[in-house]
Amino acid sequence: MTTDVFKLPQVQPLDEHNRVLVEHVHPPDWENPEPDGRYNIVVVGGGTAGLVTAAGAAGLGAKVALIERELLGGDCLNVGCVPSKALIRCARAIADVRDAGTFGVLVPDGVEVDFAAIMERMRRLRAGISQNDSAQRFRDLGIDVFVGEGRFTDHDTIAVGDKSLHFAKACIATGARAVALPIAGLAEAGYLTNETLFSLTELPRRLTVIGAGPIGCEMAQCFARFGSKVTLLEVSPHVLLREDRDAAERIQAAMQRDGVEIVCDCNILRVRQENGEKIVEIEVAGEGRTVPTDEILLGAGRAPNVQGLGLDAAGVEFDERAGVRVNDRLQTTNPNIYAAGDVCFAYKFTHTADALARIVLQNALFFGRSKAGALTIPWCTYTDPEIAHVGLYAHEAEEKGIAVQTFTIELATVDRAILEGEDDGFLKVHVQKGKDRILGATLVARHAGDMISEITLAMTSGAGLGTIAKTIHPYPTQAEAIKKAADAYARTRLTPAVKRLFELVLRWRR
Repeated sequence: MTTDVFKLPQVQPLDEHNRVLVEHVHPPDWENPEPDGRYNIVVVGGGTAGLVTAAGAAGLGAKVALIERELLGGDCLNVGCVPSKALIRCARAIADVRDAGTFGVLVPDGVEVDFAAIMERMRRLRAGISQNDSAQRFRDLGIDVFVGEGRFTDHDTIAVGDKSLHFAKACIATGARAVALPIAGLAEAGYLTNETLFSLTELPRRLTVIGAGPIGCEMAQCFARFGSKVTLLEVSPHVLLREDRDAAERIQAAMQRDGVEIVCDCNILRVRQENGEKIVEIEVAGEGRTVPTDEILLGAGRAPNVQGLGLDAAGVEFDERAGVRVNDRLQTTNPNIYAAGDVCFAYKFTHTADALARIVLQNALFFGRSKAGALTIPWCTYTDPEIAHVGLYAHEAEEKGIAVQTFTIELATVDRAILEGEDDGFLKVHVQKGKDRILGATLVARHAGDMISEITLAMTSGAGLGTIAKTIHPYPTQAEAIKKAADAYARTRLTPAVKRLFELVLRWRR
């Protein structure tokens, strides 16, 4: 028996687009196959990590089974990357229209935002993309796709309904979920998470976002541009606490320019309902304050999906907060069972789940010894401007006893950024002092996520800023910021002694 997906919030409203989505990622009439002997690998969870593992194993000739109880595609397709970036694109269009006057484009008064059309566009695009993650596509790849609850019953067996699947290896890729914060009255008042936000059909007049992490900041800015009165509450001193302080301050200022009211260093005391509205009671600098609102979005807190999997029966150790316990090769305490993605890893990104799945393929199927700890992982928060990072922050390097030299390039010195009107940002590159070894970088730019990969590639391949300095970059592009940082590094190699030597040689050659 499959889950009644039509009761799941992420497939509301039941328009033509969501019906297409469901037909692809949780077909109501799907018939599970009969288990086909012993599988090379059984994958539990059909998000990014699970799909990459299953498709990769099948492509290599393995006999594969894939189990998913809800929606194939996981968070990324259904309630994460795909729908959120669709909304962000619309929000950018709104900002571009708003700011068109600075480019000599006069926009008439009375331009309106059609929130229903924005959400319909998102559902239409998501439904189209969902074909890539469809049950039929994976069946066509030769994978036995089981829709339903998977539960380990032994060290090498997992049950789906009344069917038992035997495996040589297994991969747990069940992801993570949004969790409620322990705020008095919150559950009674009701709230949104990323799992329900994208089912909205009407724009909240007032939106309170709790948590200034990536999801909170992205959606706070987005909905402010749509026209909501947005208040962002954060217990820490500034938004995006994990990021470089200078970068976070740029993002905070940009959000405030878009109309987001940001309240940091606040205590969230309780939520109550009064006269048909929700009241969030907070404390700031010892003083009480109330924030009336129509909707509350939780932008903080995720927990790994480890419940109901029968992990004890399989000999797999886990923690309710940290998830499945794995070693650096992603092997669980059962040597024949591996894990990948948000269920076991601190860096909960789609691209990380993809990379971890590839490690599982090597190690589980081919006696590989690839290590997750060897990965160089970039990430990006898709505010406007974006903030992207890879490697170590300067303080992390110093805590490890590594002396750091930092090269900072303001986008206000980059011609293309100036011409585009996108010069409110910067690049910081950290290198090991005295060596051409890139330790990490932070980039604030409208397209930071697209630009950071050049530095990630350099770090992965062992290339330094010296190599980047020799690389010709087309002019004018915003990636020239990276070239400028490399040139700044190259100039540090011209020490006074070397410069005097050059002067002597050039004088002799006159």
